[in-house]
Amino acid sequence: MIRKRMLISGRVQGVYYRDTCRQVARAHGVAGWVRNLPDGRVEAVFEGDEGPVAALLTWCGDGPPEANVTGVEARDESVEGLNSFEIRR
Repeated sequence: MIRKRMLISGRVQGVYYRDTCRQVARAHGVAGWVRNLPDGRVEAVFEGDEGPVAALLTWCGDGPPEANVTGVEARDESVEGLNSFEIRR
C-alpha cells in the first residue's frame, strides 16, 4: 500500500474533475478523496496498491476532457488505511 497527495493546477475546477477523479479511482480500487482548493487547484489523496495509484497519477496529468492541466505535484505520505473514495467540499 502507498499513499500520494496530489496538487493539480490549470483549468481543473468547474470541469467535472472531482467527479471524474472519483469514478476513475473507484474503477481502479483506489481509496482517498478529492477537493477543490480556494486558489483554483484541485487536491487529491490516493491510497492503494502501487499499480492502481500510479494509474491515477497518470490520469491526474490529463483529467477529464474539459480540463486543461498545467501542473501536477505529487508527495508521498504515510498510509492511513482509507477504505473508500469521496469528494470533499
